[in-house]
Amino acid sequence: MNLHYIYDPLCGWCYGAKPLVQAAQAVLPVIAHGGGMMTGANRQTVSPQLRNYVMPHDRRIAEFTGQPFGEAYFEGLLRDETAVFDSAPPIAAVLAAEQIAGRGLELLGRLQSAHYLEGRRIADEAVLLELANAIGLEPQIFQSAYKEVDTDRHIKESRALLANVGGQGFPTFALEQNGQFTLIDIGPWLGKPEAFAAWLSQSLPAQAPAAEFQACGLDGCIH
Repeated sequence: MNLHYIYDPLCGWCYGAKPLVQAAQAVLPVIAHGGGMMTGANRQTVSPQLRNYVMPHDRRIAEFTGQPFGEAYFEGLLRDETAVFDSAPPIAAVLAAEQIAGRGLELLGRLQSAHYLEGRRIADEAVLLELANAIGLEPQIFQSAYKEVDTDRHIKESRALLANVGGQGFPTFALEQNGQFTLIDIGPWLGKPEAFAAWLSQSLPAQAPAAEFQACGLDGCIH
């Protein structure tokens, strides 16, 4: 039995679900799939309009999930009009960490904190290399893997999986058992990682309770 986690590193609800992912890893294998929400034409440069759009959503995510958002993010990164929000580089970093050390989810969690707490530019290669090194990944090995991963192919496969399991956006969680997928609605568990882990440990009901949050879509939700 595996839990598939379809995410984007620039999705605020995915950051809100970070404690659920960590709790689930103690129960069963969790496989991460980067969806590439902000890639290609959907990459965005930070602007006042972007800041004004995401801030109320981020504050709601913080209230709903208990996840902290830092002033360095609100008053630093979201005011830095030279910064670019691009999902592809951090997804490549997660893939590289998973490939060389099985630590993709660990690096993803560090990248999310760097973005939403510390206001770091996680689309910048130098920042990605620094953060990978900070969790103990050997710099040259990581950099080589980072440059060689096929991020475009991974994103296409992630989106195909998203469609296959019936997900509507990011984050999407689906339990796989004997080749069959069951979509999990995490709305009732946001902010309750211990309860989520306990629920996963039991037999999964045919239908999870209705969600109280709206997942990020494929091409524009970055809060």
